[in-house]
Amino acid sequence: MDRTAQLTARALSYASPSALPVRAARVLDANWTGASTVPSRSLYPHQWSWDSAFIAIGLRHLSPLRAQTELETLLAAQWADGRVPHIVFNPSVPLDAYFPGPDFWRSTTAGHAAGAPRTVQTSGIVQPPVHALAAWLVHRADPGLSHARGFLARLYPRLAAWHRYLLRCRDLGGGGLVSVVHPWEQGMDNSPCWDAPLARIDPAPVRSFRRADLDHGAPEDRPTDLDYGRYVRLAVEYRDVRYADGHGEFAVEDPSFNALLIASEHALAHIAAELGASAAARHARAERLTSALVERLWSAESGMFLCRDVSGGELIPERGVSGLVPLLLPTLPRELVTVLVRTLTGPHFGLGGATRLVPSYDLLGEAFDPHRYWRGPAWFNTGWLVERGLRLHGERAAADALGAAVLELAEASGFAEYVDPYTGEACGAAGFGWTAALALDLHQRLLDRPG
Repeated sequence: MDRTAQLTARALSYASPSALPVRAARVLDANWTGASTVPSRSLYPHQWSWDSAFIAIGLRHLSPLRAQTELETLLAAQWADGRVPHIVFNPSVPLDAYFPGPDFWRSTTAGHAAGAPRTVQTSGIVQPPVHALAAWLVHRADPGLSHARGFLARLYPRLAAWHRYLLRCRDLGGGGLVSVVHPWEQGMDNSPCWDAPLARIDPAPVRSFRRADLDHGAPEDRPTDLDYGRYVRLAVEYRDVRYADGHGEFAVEDPSFNALLIASEHALAHIAAELGASAAARHARAERLTSALVERLWSAESGMFLCRDVSGGELIPERGVSGLVPLLLPTLPRELVTVLVRTLTGPHFGLGGATRLVPSYDLLGEAFDPHRYWRGPAWFNTGWLVERGLRLHGERAAADALGAAVLELAEASGFAEYVDPYTGEACGAAGFGWTAALALDLHQRLLDRPG
């Protein structure tokens, strides 16, 4: 009996339980290219960095080998300076299928000084460092296969170099935290948290680029042309300084990006121990980063973590789901956990009341929009992260309710890219890779949990 059949046979009483593993597996199979998984065949036809990490977490329940291959393919495109690019381009995909494509980023030329690979084309920016956490979870799915293939031994140096790049080259604020230099790096592309620092950026003229995303998504669900023009301007300027860090006008310390780095640093410690090395230094580094996160980004007034605009030095007074993701951290002070749960379930995010999934932005914020990308809709990867954090800190009732909602709405929406946080209406691409993968992971974790 194959793994999908086993999952189906063991299904419990969640929304269409016997169908969810099979349907999720079909999405992942449809998006599989032979070496990696695209987020969406239509809208995102290449390999995306943090998407592949989340996808590997789900794939481990279907095929640990395929999950290992997913991460290996991504990390094979790592630059010599340690960065893991946010897109690895598939040369068989037409150039006009996605913008900005490889002809925009020019990684093999503009990225030469930073050590971009010569045999594959990539973007020059990065995405959140969830990869070591994914690698550790994939290893645990089948340790025998992992050891036989030398999976951790081969990935560990690459993951260590990735973290080293972030910690050495991206501490642009000087306080120990990592900065993102483009909204796409943080992954929550058009969050209102970026509006203030982005306002300083002169947008590229609309006529200077063609947005392929509008061929596959409703304009009212996507970033505006003004925002997109600013994204393009930032990317061009970074490319034109040959991807050297510390020269741009946009630099933001983001709580989610740093929390995922901390979680992955803990995971890297586990990997080191598995390989017979000392884990103490990595756990200690994770603790130092946690302290810096609390010191620099915690806002008692807002009841959550906020982004910091490095250029001005001030916290950005916008509540985004990014500020809840630090629930994922094992040594977050209990008093902060209590406040975060209160904020999560209160009027700003409404979890368990007005909403069943965590909205990407403050329900009471002036910029809230339930359908426009990261300005209000609920995403399944952030729901998965918050559910994991709630459970880690013993908030079982809230975790159970959120987990049930993730499973029900993932399947009911056709594994949508994101959904309206009030109604669960599907938005964005259908058959989205990480939605299927993380629903599958959550489903399996619920099956494996005693009681």
